Amino acid sequence: MLRMILTLVIGYLLGSISTGVLLSRLVKNSDIRSQGSGNSGTTNMLRVHGRAMALSTFVGDILKGIIAVFVGKALVGGTLGGLLGVAGAVLGHSYPIFFGFKGGKGIATSFGALLFVFPWQALTAFCVFLLIVFFTHYVSAGSIAAAVTFPLLVVLSTPYDPLIWGLSILIGGFVIYRHRGNIVRLVQHRESRLDFSSLTGKKK
Repeated sequence: MLRMILTLVIGYLLGSISTGVLLSRLVKNSDIRSQGSGNSGTTNMLRVHGRAMALSTFVGDILKGIIAVFVGKALVGGTLGGLLGVAGAVLGHSYPIFFGFKGGKGIATSFGALLFVFPWQALTAFCVFLLIVFFTHYVSAGSIAAAVTFPLLVVLSTPYDPLIWGLSILIGGFVIYRHRGNIVRLVQHRESRLDFSSLTGKKK
């Protein structure tokens, strides 16, 4: 039990290292959370500061999740340890203790980390994300769809284990919870769409 708690704490502290906030302060002398949507994640970084900053944010957020997984596997072992590391990192990313508990929504962090716990399930969920974003231009809709897909695949593809299934569902549910404002805007047709020209560098 102590090792499980320690994994969650270390994962949380790793997740609390907000890549977007650090980059925006160091490179742009600003706080990304005071611009655009107010989110510190990749999508808002792309809209506000462009592709290079967004890619750097994405990579940094993925790496901290991966490190958390390996910490969990070292301390607790196996799939359970990895999922505990993911859970801690996603919580820290969303509510970073170092940055006033105001962070991102955990998509990049959870995706990168889950690749090392449930590889094909995470990749399939990511493909669902890409398809939804491609056809709708809504990053939030893709994120929500991926958050539903991942735990469903875990439940369908792994033997019953209340801790493994429960943690997978909690991680997916937490990501959906973090998108609750986006869900309201989607229903009200007020959600911002992703401009693909920001990805290609071409202007309309």
